[in-house]
Amino acid sequence: MDIPRLHPDTIAEIKERLDIVEIVSEHVVLRKRGKDHLGLCPFHEEKTPSFSVSPSKQIYYCFGCNAGGDAISFLMEAGKISYPEALLNLARRYQVPIKTVEPEKHQELQRQLSLREQLYEVLAVSANFYQHALRQPQGETALKYVREQRQLSEETLQQFGLGYAPAGWETLYRYLVETKGFSITLVEEAGLIRKRKKGEGHYDYFRDRLMIPINDDRGRIVGFGSRTLGNDEPKYLNSPETPLFDKSKVLFALDKAKSAIAKQDRAVVVEGYFDAIALHSQGITNAVAALGTAFNRDRLNQLLRYTESKQVIFNFDADSAGTNATQRAIRDIETLVYGGQVQLRVLNLPDGKDADDFLKSSPEAAQIYRQQVLNAPLWIDWQIDQLLLNRDIKQGDQFEQIVQKMVELLNHLENPAKRTHYIQHCAEKLSQGDNRLTSLYVQNLLSELRKPQKTKTPNSRSNLANFSTTAKYPRVEQAETLLLLIYLHCRNYRPALIEQLEEKDLLFRLPHHRFLWQCILRLQASFDKDLLSKLQDISNQFPEQFDKVNHFLYLTDAIANAISRPKLQIARAIQSLELIDLKEYQRYCYEEWQKAEDEKNEELVRFFNNELIETQQKIDGIKNKISVSHFDVFGTSE
Repeated sequence: MDIPRLHPDTIAEIKERLDIVEIVSEHVVLRKRGKDHLGLCPFHEEKTPSFSVSPSKQIYYCFGCNAGGDAISFLMEAGKISYPEALLNLARRYQVPIKTVEPEKHQELQRQLSLREQLYEVLAVSANFYQHALRQPQGETALKYVREQRQLSEETLQQFGLGYAPAGWETLYRYLVETKGFSITLVEEAGLIRKRKKGEGHYDYFRDRLMIPINDDRGRIVGFGSRTLGNDEPKYLNSPETPLFDKSKVLFALDKAKSAIAKQDRAVVVEGYFDAIALHSQGITNAVAALGTAFNRDRLNQLLRYTESKQVIFNFDADSAGTNATQRAIRDIETLVYGGQVQLRVLNLPDGKDADDFLKSSPEAAQIYRQQVLNAPLWIDWQIDQLLLNRDIKQGDQFEQIVQKMVELLNHLENPAKRTHYIQHCAEKLSQGDNRLTSLYVQNLLSELRKPQKTKTPNSRSNLANFSTTAKYPRVEQAETLLLLIYLHCRNYRPALIEQLEEKDLLFRLPHHRFLWQCILRLQASFDKDLLSKLQDISNQFPEQFDKVNHFLYLTDAIANAISRPKLQIARAIQSLELIDLKEYQRYCYEEWQKAEDEKNEELVRFFNNELIETQQKIDGIKNKISVSHFDVFGTSE
């Protein structure tokens, strides 16, 4: 869609209404940390959260890849959309009246925008039609089915808007087009009718079916689910994809469950419509359904917006299909699950029942179900039990397969304490109560596990940014430490220090120094006077990252003495870092010169020979300016 420029007043109102935490939460699992929220960055791979969202400033920032901005720039980057598209999406979301800079284009924009509103309207009118038909003679079978077989009350039928699609081929078509005056194109785009393959005309998409409206999280109907009342296939049929309906991104009953999820701080996910409807009818209102499709990160993020503890319980069917669905769901969200970003539990009901059947099994079933939810095992305990299910551990080949699968599972655990706990747990399962074997199996599992890999913090500016070998260049740590201390405690020298770093295009090489510098750059514009106190606040959110630099934030006598001549020390530290860069480049040129010699490429030989000479001259020039031991920062020599 060609989007004209929006009027500044419209843009201002959009920015005033938007909530960055709400918007980012649809893409990132966020946990509250002090005043801000923290999660895994969506713009680069990471296992330790470094992505921070500030509701007070309405900005986000990633300490790993330096991505940052406001809600609009986040939508642009996350959705790969343009600035006008992001603004338009936000205007729709927050129902901001739209004005354009060029008034003549306003009408066309409104026409395009009104299509979605018309689709909402035609779906709402259709839902009313189906509900009315359920209580007509033609809907008698459907009404009897929901009341007797599904045991649903009139209150529940009304709450979920259940209805009936008549058996005729053109019943809804004629009602919407001929009676209500909707265009054929609009009704077709809403997924309610289809063109005939032979001849002219259209026919109803749903016929002789129990109808279940599917709402978005704001309660607007976006599509329909249905169940056959006979032997027709498929038994369950959903609306086709439309501009409003994408089955893989919708959670059934979320609009009705979100307040209960927030209040109880947990969400229950079941497979089908009737599982969710049955739970709600029994007062278990924090339940949603996955509509029989894979439970992916998009759906998870929708749920996690409403639960502070990030607790989600999967209650899929206990048959092989349900077990496979659970395993697939865990795989689809495994980064968050293994990293502990989600407290995932798995509930399998007794006798393999689904939620709907279980609730009908006894008068106490609802109360038992609530207790089952509270006692549901963590996903990893469930996974381990699944490995042993229907397996004979005394058979050598099966034992070997189980151990192999356990090792694969344990290798995903990054937290050392959790890994140790589950190594012991798996060993106890394998030993089957024989304590003499448990310690042996612990050692066997440990020998099979790989050591946890430390993740590297990416930096797109230069590969040299990851160069952190203080052993090769002992002055790196001292020079960088000195610059950071001067910046933190000599406020008048901050502009000059930044100017020199930018002019020389120098980066902090050591990861803990680079992290602190990123924090400083983020805060300096708004909190120049309170920089130290703000950094102390951040240190509470990132204790691991600040472990090596936390002492920089407090002015001791030793630090005051070390930075007693800021101007001279800045110059010398900058020169020292320049020198290291030049030596790195010199080594690179020498290696390329050797390759060119071997390949007898005379042009490259001359080029890199000249680069080596010029680089050495620059190195000699800087060396003449640097005294031999001026980096004795804390009373030690190199």
